[in-house]
Amino acid sequence: MSIQRARQHLEKLGMQDRIREFEVSSATVELAALALGVEGKRIAKTLSLWLDDKVILLVTAGDAKIDNAKYRSRFGKKARMLSFEEVEPAVGHGVGGVCPFGINEGIDVYLDVSLKRFETVFPACGSGNSAVRLTPEELERCAGAKDWVDVCKGWQPEQD
Repeated sequence: MSIQRARQHLEKLGMQDRIREFEVSSATVELAALALGVEGKRIAKTLSLWLDDKVILLVTAGDAKIDNAKYRSRFGKKARMLSFEEVEPAVGHGVGGVCPFGINEGIDVYLDVSLKRFETVFPACGSGNSAVRLTPEELERCAGAKDWVDVCKGWQPEQD
């Protein structure tokens, strides 16, 4: 079960106490926000993308959408999502539970700057009814992120 892979990964980093499992689905940004009682923009959604013949993960804020021009400028290619059927074998987690923890080897993880405006964010934790609370810095460390990127639109910086 893929939540176990994510849990084992986070246990090695001392973050297992942050994992939350729900009686309800948290498989979408909206459902996760309801389960957690937070705004949807604080849900860290993980997108599974092809970059040539390699899979990458892009973690963004819940209110962010890929900006094709920014993505192409950063990665040199148009963003191309994996199909539903490709996700679990390629990444190690199924749709609704994709996260950057306990993933298959060889996958680069990128974090979008849209996440940096929050004190804490909530990515999935390997299943469609789980999440983990992390600061952006903890997310970077736990995900083994390759880089922070600016490839999204549709989000606004937080106002004081």
